[in-house]
Amino acid sequence: MLLIGTINITRTRERGDFHCPTCGTGREYLLKSRRPFLTLYFIPTVPIGGVEYFVRCSGCGANWDPAILRIEPAAMREQQAINFGIEAFRAAVLTALASGVISENQIRALLRISARLLPTPIDREQLGQLCSSAYQNRITAANYVRSVSGPWTTEQRQFALQAMFVAASAKGAALDDATIRLLASLRELLRLTDREYQDAVEAAIDWEVD
Repeated sequence: MLLIGTINITRTRERGDFHCPTCGTGREYLLKSRRPFLTLYFIPTVPIGGVEYFVRCSGCGANWDPAILRIEPAAMREQQAINFGIEAFRAAVLTALASGVISENQIRALLRISARLLPTPIDREQLGQLCSSAYQNRITAANYVRSVSGPWTTEQRQFALQAMFVAASAKGAALDDATIRLLASLRELLRLTDREYQDAVEAAIDWEVD
């Protein structure tokens, strides 16, 4: 009885350095090729498809299209900074909505926060659309932070925490239990030490958003 099957053979073609978007820093990369082969008695015999190439980061293990090697590190860092600002601002909006009601003070604070985090500050109408979308999608601030904060640096985690703390405290009244629990959970969600968390909260007090 003939034993016929298929197997993907992967080879490393070259090594070099690149800026890994996941790691957020320079890493060694492996340019790899992968091609499917027909096997006979578990031995690769005939190629049955074209060669595919991909780049693997030796640090985090993430795979990328080879086009990433053509992107200038400075341009990539700039885009990552823009992406972080958008993500941190949305986290601040979701934090303000944690109680289910957003106050006028929080709206004004979020508009000012947008000037610190976004390439172009938003207006009240755009903020209203963002809040409406958040209500409809029912994504909590905690789950959103879990989803997007992986690539953030420690400094970015602290800065995002400041934005969320300011958005919550701008309500102008005693914080509700849901918001207090959220703020307390952010140290673990953002993987900050007690000292890093405390420093960020203290720095948030100096934000001028009123």
